[in-house]
Amino acid sequence: MPSAQHMPHDITGVILAGGLGRRMGGVDKGLRMLRGKPLAAWVIERLAPQVAELLINANQNLAEYSSFGYRVIPDAIAGYAGPLAGLHCALGAARHELVATAPCDSPFLPADLVARLHAALTSENAQLAVARTHEQPHPVFCLCRRDVHAHLGAFLENGGRKIDAWYATLRVVEVAFDDEAQAFANINTADELLTHEREA
Repeated sequence: MPSAQHMPHDITGVILAGGLGRRMGGVDKGLRMLRGKPLAAWVIERLAPQVAELLINANQNLAEYSSFGYRVIPDAIAGYAGPLAGLHCALGAARHELVATAPCDSPFLPADLVARLHAALTSENAQLAVARTHEQPHPVFCLCRRDVHAHLGAFLENGGRKIDAWYATLRVVEVAFDDEAQAFANINTADELLTHEREA
């Protein structure tokens, strides 16, 4: 794991909490409680120390998300267009040239996520680095360059929504996190939330 002094600090992080939570029964996933605190708070605790600036992408319950103490940014594209819409608004709002994303429903994300993505992005001169465990990529855990903002905007304006389809247009490096596979567990349903609650 990279040591603290080697953590990159010229990066904006964004927590993607802009979905409708359909699989959670239509409730706002990031505000669901796990062991006494909202899922988004777990993600903030993990991601905030890894970045210089933290944003929260949300499209509902904006006051509740603002109470965490970070700038809340809603999608610029209407209609709950998915994680790419969240990344798009973050790229437009970020103060730094690199933007890291994590979903609001993965409370145990790696403490070295950003440092490892950053190392691969720079060494491979890629436009985007994405986490992978074994053969499974995790496209919502990424680090990308802010200069892809216009390219992503055009993709969305043309009706594109699939994250894999957009990634296929970029220079992408996949970063293996096989040693931390459990850290990417996400909580999509009420049953999964209950399971993690019981494992406390």
